[in-house]
Amino acid sequence: MRVLVTGSSGHLGEALVRTLLAQRREAVGIDILAGAFTHRVGTFTDRAFVRGCMKGVGTVLHTAALHKPHVATHSRQDFIDVNITGTLNLLEEAAAAGATAFVYTSTTSVFGDALVPPPGEPAAWVTEDVPEAPKNIYGVTKAAAEDLCQLFARNHSLRAVVLRTSRFFPEEDDDRAVRAAYADANAKANEFLHRRVDIEDVVSAHLLAARHAPSAPFAKYIISATTPFSRDDTAELRRDAPQVVRRYVPEYGAEYVRRGWTMTPSIDRVYVNDKARADLGWQPRHDFRTLVARLRADEDIRSPLAREIGSKGYHDRVFGTGPYPVE
Repeated sequence: MRVLVTGSSGHLGEALVRTLLAQRREAVGIDILAGAFTHRVGTFTDRAFVRGCMKGVGTVLHTAALHKPHVATHSRQDFIDVNITGTLNLLEEAAAAGATAFVYTSTTSVFGDALVPPPGEPAAWVTEDVPEAPKNIYGVTKAAAEDLCQLFARNHSLRAVVLRTSRFFPEEDDDRAVRAAYADANAKANEFLHRRVDIEDVVSAHLLAARHAPSAPFAKYIISATTPFSRDDTAELRRDAPQVVRRYVPEYGAEYVRRGWTMTPSIDRVYVNDKARADLGWQPRHDFRTLVARLRADEDIRSPLAREIGSKGYHDRVFGTGPYPVE
């Protein structure tokens, strides 16, 4: 049956449609913006538009949303309309159309304040068991949409899976201090230790979740690169991250020196993907070790799919304070 992908003119949506079409599967991309992989232009806040897109759809991959970079440019009501009401429209129309799988792209931002321990405390070891504590309207609406997915999985034949993805955007960091302290590729490489994932692995997780959903109960999964660390490292990671990294990936040091790069002195959280790998059979291919090997071979650290998709951005204008007006 047909796969409906929301946000198909965006970063992950395009990657999913590209991959599905390359696998000779029938995919329909929808977005508010026209694009090479968008087949129908419209908004999923429009119930009639959603209904018209659902014919023959067996699986929905819902990636579209207002994101953290939109917090300063959109109202809280906009976030509710898009992230909550829009998701409800998709769930109701998918259930009515007889779809059997719904994969919702959520975010590790739903953990919010739980991600930064008090000074002197170990790094947070973030699994699916950590309670949500959203700290802005973005996190609140994503968490609420997760609950809607659970409601439909429980009360309807539409099976749902939530994927809480870590960072995979290619744009510069939204933190001015990070941009000032690290070259962009340096910052992103560091994050693969604990809070970043390549888009190729995000795509594979979505397709596995879609295959898994019809025969399994509702579940939420963290989708992030496999960390080399263990829970026993969390105290030392907060005090001296480079020392811990040297134990697990000793070859990184010489390569960082060669490039003039710097390892982050402290890591405050580690996203753990064990559940997704165990339940879904997910096998992420891109982690810090593989990136260091590519660096040593003078190769691009991005996957071929990440290079092909490039950067989509979040706004249609440039801001004087940086890539996003969130500071």
